[in-house]
Amino acid sequence: MTVSIRPHHLLCMLTFLGKGYTPQFVVNYGKIIRRLNAGEALEIVEGADDICAPMLGEADCHCHNDNILERDRLTALEVGEILGKVPETGDQLEVTADVLLKLREAFAAGTIRSACKGCEWFDLCTEIAENKFSGCRLASR
Repeated sequence: MTVSIRPHHLLCMLTFLGKGYTPQFVVNYGKIIRRLNAGEALEIVEGADDICAPMLGEADCHCHNDNILERDRLTALEVGEILGKVPETGDQLEVTADVLLKLREAFAAGTIRSACKGCEWFDLCTEIAENKFSGCRLASR
């Protein structure tokens, strides 16, 4: 199996500490991180993904908004610079220690954070990166 993930969640997963929009969102995200830590691959999708799932039934769900789709586009381009290939729908990616290190280094340096502008979690994620991702749940393998 694979975890379906939209491009901008490649950034969000780097700083996941166990906080989120709702308790159901956090529980779901924790399960996804455990799957990734167990070696399951990611599959890039367009639009809502496995992380979005608990939000999709809510009236104010932002997962389909144009600004979120733009975050996906920007992230794919910037992450592509780091990984050597722009991730496209259907691509699979293993979150190896090397990939995680490259992404976290670029995130901390700010080179892959264009999509983060305007995000309500921006300050928290910045603080997490400044603290060298201490306590983050996505682990190196």
